[in-house]
Formats: sequence, structure tokens, C-alpha cells
Amino acid sequence: MSDEVLIKVENVSKKFCKSLKQSMLYGIEDITRDTLNLKTTSEILRKDEFWAVDDVSFEVKRGECLGIIGRNGAGKSTLLKMLNGIFMPDKGKITIKGKVGALIEVGAGFHPMLTGRENIYVNGSILGMSKQEIDSKFDEIVAFAELDEFIDMPVKHYSSGMYVRLGFAIAVQSKPDVLILDEVLAVGDVAFRAKCYQRLSDLFKNASVIMVSHDMSQIGQVASKVLLLQSGKSSTYDDVCLGVSEYNVENNVKKISSNDKAVSLGNSAQDASIEINKDLYYGEFLDVIININAVNSSQYIDARITVYANDQTTAFDCHTRAHNSSTQLIHGSNRLRARVGPVFLKSGNYSLSIAILNRENNEHIYWGTHIKTITVNGSPPYGSAIYLPKIQINNEKIGE
Repeated sequence: MSDEVLIKVENVSKKFCKSLKQSMLYGIEDITRDTLNLKTTSEILRKDEFWAVDDVSFEVKRGECLGIIGRNGAGKSTLLKMLNGIFMPDKGKITIKGKVGALIEVGAGFHPMLTGRENIYVNGSILGMSKQEIDSKFDEIVAFAELDEFIDMPVKHYSSGMYVRLGFAIAVQSKPDVLILDEVLAVGDVAFRAKCYQRLSDLFKNASVIMVSHDMSQIGQVASKVLLLQSGKSSTYDDVCLGVSEYNVENNVKKISSNDKAVSLGNSAQDASIEINKDLYYGEFLDVIININAVNSSQYIDARITVYANDQTTAFDCHTRAHNSSTQLIHGSNRLRARVGPVFLKSGNYSLSIAILNRENNEHIYWGTHIKTITVNGSPPYGSAIYLPKIQINNEKIGE
């Protein structure tokens, strides 16, 4: 990752008016003041106005991905539209270096009456690509979007998934220095999202990415840090797990104490505790026991376990879905055993973050950040995380 800052947002705010009539009157007033070179009132709230984004500051370096999270109406899309130049901030300053590619709304930048082929040239030109550059990348764009059979059809007949595939393919082929994504991957199928993640990982080498999503597993997979928006106010977290945990707390989940660590419970659980084998020998399995008192039976669940070294870098991250391992919660007492390994880590101390999620909707049932510490002994005098084959989970209470 480079130290070059491509996106710098300094104390940025944006206000809107709740009343259409008042908004039109304020617009006339502002235009008149601007024409007469009089001082505007952009930094002051007038009747029926509110701050959609309020004093937000952050930096994104080349090679970083900033995940922006928050409830509906928190100001996420407004912030992205300011970054893309659609809105101007009422206060503060935004500095962006290099070419910007943006997918802020499904179908944005496409003309519905034009074909997919024609829209590639129109949208590519908007993103700063020359005709010769589009010609040379046309086949690759169509292949990535998987639209070979439909490229000469008007895009008004495209599904939302087809819109996203084409828009994403054009955006990444424009080789942007900054890529802005607003919930666009939510409508793509699993195979296409996997392909997008691979392309994003390639972009991280030379670009900055800003992604808005309500899917916390997506944020955890892609983001290197998190900006949490709450009613226009922002908090930045270098620890993605901690930022997601605070998001869960804001979304009416219960917070429980665990030695002052960040632990939260979703609405489908009343209580939880964690047991682990704290001392491991190099090559042994890590067993994590999650005791959960569930409010009711649930659909299948997944477990995600992240292990951090002392310097807070990620030693490894594993997810049951990647290994097609899952189990169910039953009403009342549950004893979940997640077995990870064998663990081939360099000798030392490591901390664990643990998440239990509803497989159907990715709702967080349990989320604990840096809640347990393990010690690994007996490793060779070289290497770190060498081999980690899989993680499995089962509910020991089922079948009793």
C-alpha cells in the first residue's frame, strides 16, 4: 500500500430542506445573493433544513478500501454523490487525485433507448476513456459483463443485475485511480460478485476504493477500514470488526460485557459466552465453543473467525460458508463448536474476533471483537500462517 493520499475529505457538510416550498424559496434567495456577490447562508441552518452529512473528515490512500456503513438515511449516498461531484458541499473541502470511476445507482450513466454496445461508448467516454481505448477493451468489457447475447439490445430491457454487470465492467476497465461503489454488488449473483471481488483486489494495487454496503460480510471481505455514519455524523475505525460491531449496536442489537471488549448480540439471541483452548501447539486444532441462548429456532447459520497478530495485522480469516459447513440454532440453549485448523502459526500471542451469522440474510446473531487471546508454541523458526485447510461447525445440542 502506498502512502499517497488520493481522497481527502475535510470537515464536509451537506444540508437539505424538508419542505419543497421552502427549498424553492431558499434556492431563489441563494441565486440572488450569489448574483449580487452577497454573503450566502450555506453554513447556517434555516427553517426546515437539516444536515444530511455533518462535519465528516477522512483520508483514503492508494491501495486502501474504505467501507462506509450506517442505517438508511444516515447520509451514505449523499456523501458519495459529493465525492463524485453530483452534489457540492455546503461546508468543507473534498480533494480527489486522478481518474474517478463511480457506480452510485443501478443504471446511472446509461441511456435506456441505446443498446448495451452504444452505452459502453457513452459511459466509457464519461469516465474519460478515448474511443480507441474503448475499442481495444470492448471485447473484455462484454466478456466480463457476460452480456455477449444481449449487447445489441436496448438497455431498458436489461435486468438490474445486467445493468450492474455492464456498469462495473466499464468502470474497472477505465483503470480508475478512485472507484466509488454504492450497494451495487447487492444485486449481482454469487459467481459475478466473486469475480468482482477478484477484480477489486487487483485494483487495490494502484487505486483507492470507497464502498457502501449493508452487507457486513461484504464489508469485512473487502474493506481495510470503516467509516460509520450516524445521522450525518461520522466515526472512522481502522479495525473493520470494531466498526461493524458498533454498527450492530446502533441497529438495536444488545451489547454485553466481555472484559471491556466489543461484544454484541442480535435480536435472535439473549445471552452468549465463549470458550477456547487458549494454549496451542504448532499444528493443533483451535476449538471455539460458543454457548448461545436463542430466542427461537433459526435457519442455517455461519461462523466467521478472524485471528490477529500482536501488531493487529490479520494472521488468517476463515468462514464456514467457504467450506460448505453450517448448522442450525434451536430454541433455548445451544453449544456451537467451531473447529479451525490445523493451525500452523508462528509462536506468539494472537487475538480472536468471532461472528455468528444467519446464513439466509447475513444478520449478526453474535459478534465479538478481540474477545479472546490464544498462545501458539513450538513453531519452526521461520514462516507465519503456512497452512489452514478448513473450518467446520456443528450444534452439540441437536440430537440430545
